Amino acid sequence: MSKIIKLEANNFKRLRAVEISPDGNLVVIAGRNGQGKTSVLDAITAALGGTSSKALPRPIRDGEDKASIVLETEDLIVTRKFTASGSTLTVKGKDGATFSKGQAKLDELLGRLSLDPLAFTQLSDKEQLATLIDLVELPFDPTKLEAERSKVFTERTDVNRRVKELQGQAAQYTVPADAPAEELSVSALLTKYRDAEVQHRELASSRRTLEAAQAKVQNLRAQLAAAEEERSQARAYFEDWDEAVLPDLEAIQSQIDNAEQINADVRAARALSEVTDRLTTLQGDAEFLSAQLAAIEKRKAEGLAAATFPVEGLGFDTEGVTYQSVPFKQASGAEQLRVSLAMAIALNPGLKVIRIADGSLLDSTNLQLIEEMAVANDYQVWIEMVDETGDFGITIEDGAVAA
Repeated sequence: MSKIIKLEANNFKRLRAVEISPDGNLVVIAGRNGQGKTSVLDAITAALGGTSSKALPRPIRDGEDKASIVLETEDLIVTRKFTASGSTLTVKGKDGATFSKGQAKLDELLGRLSLDPLAFTQLSDKEQLATLIDLVELPFDPTKLEAERSKVFTERTDVNRRVKELQGQAAQYTVPADAPAEELSVSALLTKYRDAEVQHRELASSRRTLEAAQAKVQNLRAQLAAAEEERSQARAYFEDWDEAVLPDLEAIQSQIDNAEQINADVRAARALSEVTDRLTTLQGDAEFLSAQLAAIEKRKAEGLAAATFPVEGLGFDTEGVTYQSVPFKQASGAEQLRVSLAMAIALNPGLKVIRIADGSLLDSTNLQLIEEMAVANDYQVWIEMVDETGDFGITIEDGAVAA
């Protein structure tokens, strides 16, 4: 089964009686509006694709009580009849044998986009992507690869969030360059200060003792021997002190006065060190995860480069189908048409027939493109166009083929 060689329709929708034996790869159904052009294409769809009350609420021409469609291909004869009670289908081979499951036989031969290739442009991004992936042999599973990328991306996002939190914490600390590593003990400093006070008092007492002894020497010459001895002892004790190495009371007092700030600096330096260590670790994690993402993207790019797509420049990303590296839905009308036709052809249906409605919206360049693709792939494209001249195509007038 390849192409349609004859189409007959009687009392179907706007048609009265139509018989068409198409010639060539491009079959143009032309005429004025309201004459039955769309009904011709709908007859192909109804005959091959089945019917439903929703899609085809009034298949019988007004004023008639029955309708019929006979579609003949190189291998089959398809007959669809309509009455007020419903429709019947008969599918026969050229040898006259009837297929018991006629619609199932037709479904085997139809591509998902054959009856309306431009429907591909109306699919959601995910549906377009699924349709494309079905046609392409990839060295990876796109779903698994995207799940892997999503997992790593989420993990990196969490790590980067924590990095920013720690950077914010680190920025809160102001630590002097000369901040000591350990906190000061105010209690120990007070003890040290009291010990130093005792030593200073002892030194002062020693000085007073020496002065008293000298006074005694002057005032008590009579007791010179004893006073000299006492003075000698006092001098010896005094000379044991080295005033230059005595603790600096002012320095100790300064440490006591600034202990709170010094200790705060120590704690800040310690906290900053901890945050910096954690920040360095997390930044390393973020770099590692970024490398993983880059590796995934490389695998994807290499896989796409090795794959064979129906149209050069066709591909996909996490959002959906792309053409020339931009979202497919942002492509021009001609590009979308070319891709949609290529997709319908790539599905390789048993019936090499494509129908396109609203052909009047296409310019001459697009029409030429459609014909070239049809010829190149040996397809039969039925296209509807508004035309009042009757100069080209098969003209439909008042539900019949015009003379």
